Amino acid sequence: MTFEESIKTCVTQKYADFNGRASRSEYWWFALCIAIAGLVLSRVSTTLGLLFNLGLLLPSLAAAARRLHDTGRSGWWQLIALIPVLGWIVLIVFLALEGEAQDNQHGPRPLS
Repeated sequence: MTFEESIKTCVTQKYADFNGRASRSEYWWFALCIAIAGLVLSRVSTTLGLLFNLGLLLPSLAAAARRLHDTGRSGWWQLIALIPVLGWIVLIVFLALEGEAQDNQHGPRPLS
């Protein structure tokens, strides 16, 4: 999935869709976009950066849940990030793992 396709999918088509699976490229392109845009907007105005991040909180959580589904885990694994340092490391590893090659309980394998 390309950068543009990822943003279009996560923001317009699956804004709050916690069902299904997301490929690594879909999730990581979207995460990169949010990180860069959030940093730039925060440099322009703290309030603008905060509003941007709040506006994309729901699609970020949804994309991460779909990404975890692709690895065969529940989206609730995002809560592990509440554990300082170690939780973030574990979550990043889970999000970076290759998805299951076969269909799983969360749906068919996504297109790359």
